[in-house]
Amino acid sequence: MGELIVIRHGQTEWSLSGQHAGRTDIPLISSPLSRAMRTAELAGLAGVRPDPDLMEWDYGGYEGLTAAQIQEMRPGWDLWRDGVIPGDDHPGEQLQQVAARTDVVLDRMRPLLDEGDVAVVAHGHLARVLTVRWLGLDASASRLLGHPHPGTLSFLATEDGQPFIAAWNVP
Repeated sequence: MGELIVIRHGQTEWSLSGQHAGRTDIPLISSPLSRAMRTAELAGLAGVRPDPDLMEWDYGGYEGLTAAQIQEMRPGWDLWRDGVIPGDDHPGEQLQQVAARTDVVLDRMRPLLDEGDVAVVAHGHLARVLTVRWLGLDASASRLLGHPHPGTLSFLATEDGQPFIAAWNVP
C-alpha cells in the first residue's frame, strides 16, 4: 500500500501574516495562480485534479483575521473548540463539516493507495483534520498536531493495517 503524501501549499501573503485564508483565493507570493494548484505545478505533480472537498475550512466571519484579532473580539477563543461565526461573504463551516469532507476524500483515496503513493496539495487546518481522520481519531484531535508550514510535506502510511504518521511537517 502506498503512502498518502500531504503537501501544504506554498507561502502566501496571508499565511505569512497569520491571517485565516479559508475560501479567499490568495495567490502564491511568486505567482498569480491559485495557491494549491500552483504548488502542485511547482512540485511537478502530473494529472492534478482539483477536488472541492480539499478546500480549506470556511472561516466565515473570521476570514482574513489573525487568531490574535479574533481573540480580541472573543477572549479565550479556540478554533478547534469554538469554531467560527457566519460572515457576510462566507457562511462558515463547523469542524464536523470539515471532517465529513476529509472523510469523503479519504474514502476516494484508499483504493488509489493500493496502486501506490498519492499526493494531495492541501491547506494547513484541512491537512490537520485529514490527518487525524486518517488515524481514525475525532476531528477535535487536530489541535494535537502542529500547523504545517507552507511548502512542507507530511507522509501518512499504514503498518500491519494500522494508520500512522510516517513524517510530519518536513521542509
